[in-house]
Amino acid sequence: MIRMQNIHFQYGRRQLFAGLNLEIPQGNIYGLLGMNGAGKTTLLKLLSGQLFPTMGTTTVFGYDPTKRNPAMLEEVFHLPEEFSLPRMRASEYLKIQSPFYPRFDKEAFDRYCIDFDLDLTQRINEYSFGQKKKLLLSFGLASGTSLLILDEPTNGLDIPSKSQFRRTVASAMTENRTFIISTHQVRDMENLIDPIIILHSGRVVFHNSLEAVSEQYTSRLERNEPEGETVVFKEKVPGGWNVMCERSANEEETQIDLETLFNAVVSKPEAFAHTSAKGSQGGVK
Repeated sequence: MIRMQNIHFQYGRRQLFAGLNLEIPQGNIYGLLGMNGAGKTTLLKLLSGQLFPTMGTTTVFGYDPTKRNPAMLEEVFHLPEEFSLPRMRASEYLKIQSPFYPRFDKEAFDRYCIDFDLDLTQRINEYSFGQKKKLLLSFGLASGTSLLILDEPTNGLDIPSKSQFRRTVASAMTENRTFIISTHQVRDMENLIDPIIILHSGRVVFHNSLEAVSEQYTSRLERNEPEGETVVFKEKVPGGWNVMCERSANEEETQIDLETLFNAVVSKPEAFAHTSAKGSQGGVK
């Protein structure tokens, strides 16, 4: 569905991507993780045709995003982290924007707005930032697009709304839809995003499912500092040490904590290079 090959991109003299490769098949809720400046937002803008690479090719549903073909755009909804909304009511916004999405479902939109407790009689420019985000989330989920790109979607949401977000996204997911969710709030996304893509130092250093990680590693809390060749990551936490180890053949699988996995990968990306899916390598020269 998505293929990025030998992507180069830079801001001025700062090289961000140089030879980045990434393939994303259809039908999952992908989590895009990375530290500040890793290139998550840039990657999403390259996918949606808002930025152009200096070298390399990208295809989304077989289209080049830089051409901004209407047949591609009607299949992609992108919610950026920062946005502005016009001075109008939600009904007016809907009337203007929904025709761009042939499979827009008005009944689903109304249902999502009720779930998010939105007052559609209020002018949307008078909404709080969190309410504006919930309106755009409702619109995107109802758009019927095959690809939804959500950049930090839970920023600005209160705790009940974050829980509702997880339930709503899960209910809107089908085998024909793909979500790419970029986030720093990994606790908000646990049990929702999978597979995981991690960007670090301008390259994809991890791209795989949590199930595949559990087959190769174990995660546990130990009272004393662990030692040994099988230890791939350890960090001091209240009560002991949070540890990831290579899993032996006779060990039971354990649930991998997403935050621990991220910290382990960015601290020792070379240790996880063999866990990345084919076609997801590339980096800065």
